[in-house]
Amino acid sequence: MAPPSSFKLNTGASIPAVGLGTWQANPGEVGKAVEHALNWNTHQTDVAAGLAQTLEDLQTDYLDLYLVHWPVRLVPNETSDLLPVNPDGTRSVDRSWDQQDTWRQMEEVYRSGKARAIGVSNWSVPYLEHLKKTWTVTPAVNQVELHPFNPQHKLKEWCDSHNILLEAYCPLGSTGAPLLEDEQIASIAKKNGISPATVLISYQVNRGCVVLPKSVTANRIEQNLKVVELSKEDMNVLDGMAASGKQKRVNTPAWGHDLGFEDWYGPVPN
Repeated sequence: MAPPSSFKLNTGASIPAVGLGTWQANPGEVGKAVEHALNWNTHQTDVAAGLAQTLEDLQTDYLDLYLVHWPVRLVPNETSDLLPVNPDGTRSVDRSWDQQDTWRQMEEVYRSGKARAIGVSNWSVPYLEHLKKTWTVTPAVNQVELHPFNPQHKLKEWCDSHNILLEAYCPLGSTGAPLLEDEQIASIAKKNGISPATVLISYQVNRGCVVLPKSVTANRIEQNLKVVELSKEDMNVLDGMAASGKQKRVNTPAWGHDLGFEDWYGPVPN
């Protein structure tokens, strides 16, 4: 059976199985509209205002999908309004802010029709459980770092049980990561007559996740759209790589704040 070309959101809308990742790309290569769109409202105290600015920047009346990017509220200081940091290099975070307040505002913009679907990004099971206590609209997606070195099986199981679609960013492990050079992945690629990148992209679609490989060149974008069916044997190998000792995240901003992931770093609050 051929892998799906799209998935269904819990809103009833369809979303392509393979998207276009632009993180860490040269802003000029992906267009000024995307550059402006990435200036998300990190403060979270006024979601409607943040959405209004995004709509103005993109010159559109609505968004297909609007996400809360991290389960933290940043506090602007003299270092930056967008990504403020503390003297020790950690991000300036308001630890007292309750994400349930942010999500209530997200539900309001969803009901306004200006966002056709709403979701979260980088949310762990404990944070989702907290959000679930008061949500009236279930997040449509949870966009997280996913690849064979960080498959997040428990998170996927939880999201599947709540009809929340996982979106995979950094599916190739990001710039400088070892996945593309891994011997097990190379072996699967050789056996199937495909590239290691196609193995990693196909892995996510085969397990039921939207995948967002980064590319800014026409040829690479076309290559990234190639998705193949992987055998159960291949999927078992990929599923088990992290547990075999290869667990590794490539995107760990210095929040200095527990995000609820077992394999994260930093202090765990009492």
